[in-house]
Formats: sequence, structure tokens, C-alpha cells
Amino acid sequence: MTSPAVIRRYRPGDRAALDDICVRTAHNGLDARPVYADPGILPVIFAQPYVELEPDLAFVLDDGQGRAVGYILGVADTPRFVAEFRAKWLPLVADRYPEGGAAPGSPDELMIRLLHDPERMIVPELAPYPAHLHIDLLPEWQGRGYGRELMRTLLRALAERGVPAVHLVMARANVPARAFYDRLGFREIPVPDPGSIACLGRTTGERERL
Repeated sequence: MTSPAVIRRYRPGDRAALDDICVRTAHNGLDARPVYADPGILPVIFAQPYVELEPDLAFVLDDGQGRAVGYILGVADTPRFVAEFRAKWLPLVADRYPEGGAAPGSPDELMIRLLHDPERMIVPELAPYPAHLHIDLLPEWQGRGYGRELMRTLLRALAERGVPAVHLVMARANVPARAFYDRLGFREIPVPDPGSIACLGRTTGERERL
């Protein structure tokens, strides 16, 4: 009999699976491998530093056989995370992805610039939402209620730490993701010059829409 899928804490052995999930969902919710010369930079920015710097707020959806097929990664204090990213994480990966190391104007160059500028995550308008998160599931595990359960798990963990609110940043082009966040009570936070992204937030204590 196949074991049911479960949500559990991240384990170091999940790292390769998280990298894979990140890459396969990073292009507006779709597979990023056709878009980037080296898609490995994506988890270096959006997954690995979270499990390294704040593993207690990393949860995975386990398919019941020990394989991670989705995740939610959070940090309780964005400015603190940014400082640790700069001091502890960037020195480990900067040589692999040096500034100027990709074709000008390419998607890879954009990601390299994001990697080397963690301070971009500190936006005054987001200060009332000190935590932030990333959530991704493989396509075949979407639309089955697991995203909601992952979100509920992280919000509970943040609330238990006394963190009042959380935000996320998403591509406006990812219409299905926006519908998911709207259903969970996230609301858009106005920020200057948002461009192609939207910043969404909600309190950690709102349970009525979860």
C-alpha cells in the first residue's frame, strides 16, 4: 500500500529534491530549464540559503516514500536574513556566479544581479510584514490542497514565534499563483515601481481563509 503524502520538516537529504522543484517551477510557475543557460543559479538564490540559514522554517511535502515534491521556505526577520545572506551565504557561492559572469541582458545575468544584491529584499513598505516565504510544488502535486496545508504549517510556525505578518514577492505573469494567494487571504502591498512583480502580504494569525 502506498503511504499518504505528509508535510514534515526539511532534512538535509532533501536538498537535491528542493533544487529540482525550484528549477522546475521558477519560470512563472513553469520549468525554467529552457530559459537559463545555468538554471542551477535559481535554487542558489531562492531555496538553498533558506534551508541553510533558517532550517527551522523549512517544510516539505513528502510523497509518502521519503521524496520531497513541494516545499515552503520562510524567514522570520527579513532584514536579519539579508544580513546573514550577505555575510554567510554569498561568500560560499559568489565565485561560482561572479558579477559579469553571464551574457549581458540574459536571464542568467538578471539572476546573478539578484544574487549579489540581497539588500533588494529590504523594502520599507514591507516592514510591517517582517517575515517572507517561498512556496513551490511540482505540477502533479498542485491543485490538491497541499499548498494550503504547507501555508498553514508555516503561518502557524511564524505565529508561534510571535511574528505578526508575512509577505511574498511574485511575478504578475504567474496568474494561477496569484489566484491561490488571493484565496488564502493575501493582499497586494503597494510598493514603488513594482514593474513585473507584485508584493503580497497577510497576517500570520488570520485563519479564517485557511
